[in-house]
Amino acid sequence: MLDALSPFWLAPAPLILASKSAGRQLVLRQAQIPFIAAPADVDERAIEASVIAEGGDADAVALALAGAKALAVSRGHGDALVLGADQVAGCGAQLFGKPASRAEAGAQLRRLSGRTHRLYSAIALAQGGALRFETVAHADLAMRPLGDAFIEAYLDAMGDSVCATAGAYQIEGLGAHLFERVAGDHWTIIGLPLLPLCDALRRLGALRS
Repeated sequence: MLDALSPFWLAPAPLILASKSAGRQLVLRQAQIPFIAAPADVDERAIEASVIAEGGDADAVALALAGAKALAVSRGHGDALVLGADQVAGCGAQLFGKPASRAEAGAQLRRLSGRTHRLYSAIALAQGGALRFETVAHADLAMRPLGDAFIEAYLDAMGDSVCATAGAYQIEGLGAHLFERVAGDHWTIIGLPLLPLCDALRRLGALRS
């Protein structure tokens, strides 16, 4: 559904968001950036595995996922600007993407419990089937020690949505109860680094400079 057009928007068509993330859509609405949501259909696990097999780090994985989503949707939308985004969590040498099941979500939370991990939030802009911009931002989050009973109650409360984000939490909701402190901007933690995005949109002529 197309949001109401903003006077800040100068492009002939709204931004296309290659994501179904409610958090990312909310960020764009709050910034009054009109968009159409057109979630990308890509094999995230295969992309992650390929990048890691080639020696890529967390930045490379997040950028590859964001770029793949932007390009996949861009190929079917002419010259429209398409925004892809993805997020990876890293703790030590271990990377965490979206958990595939409740059991995997619980395992991620137990691994992160009592530790500080880093979020790698990547965005990519594509147009005409080619990447125009990409970047990755970081945030560090200290999760408080979690008991098994709390984790199970949290998983019950979250339901299927626990599999929607890296690290098995959404800090803008019940995930706030998991943490002691965070270092990084709110938009990066949500998964859509807004300031570099707005800068790129201005440089590409899509927002007023």
